[in-house]
Amino acid sequence: MDELIAQTNDSEPSHHPRATTGWVEVIAGSMFSGKSEELIRRLRRAKIARQKVQVFKPEIDTRFSQDHIVSHSEMRHESANIRSAAEVLAKVEADTEVVGIDEGQFFDNELVRVANELAQRGVRVIIAGLDQDYTGKPWEPMPQLLAIAEYITKTHAICMKCGQPANYTQRTVESEERVAVGGGDMYEARCRRCFVPHADAPTVHPE
Repeated sequence: MDELIAQTNDSEPSHHPRATTGWVEVIAGSMFSGKSEELIRRLRRAKIARQKVQVFKPEIDTRFSQDHIVSHSEMRHESANIRSAAEVLAKVEADTEVVGIDEGQFFDNELVRVANELAQRGVRVIIAGLDQDYTGKPWEPMPQLLAIAEYITKTHAICMKCGQPANYTQRTVESEERVAVGGGDMYEARCRRCFVPHADAPTVHPE
């Protein structure tokens, strides 16, 4: 598993001068796979390099904080709430060098145009999000972002049933809503073999 994680993190690019065209990085995977943690790590490195960073998250995600993106391991970074992808363009300042966006799956396909426009301005754009919904279907706009990104990191969790690398997000409560914001009380990471589309009972481990 350590080797697998190391391989996914190798896709982070080195920084280039602002005079060049920017680029798009996408961090995609299941819940509990470290997407937000990897996003925060990259944002912190950019700030250490004294680059101006702005971070955004969807208004719908208030699980852990109103004004921070927070990973399941409790890493956090200050952020601004936005209702739509178009708001990013309005809020990004002229001298911003790095833009981070968490929970990309909660935006519409306008996020693809926004990411491209910022990259054309010379901005490094880093977007993290779920690439599949609770039924295992690709979750737009993440597939489109993966297609236009220069750099892609696929993160994996650990299956809560068997311990193998997990690529799916298992919903463990009855709900047919595609967007149902929650954490470990509603979702588990599962591998392909253990994943059950729609709802499944939470995994119970013997004491």
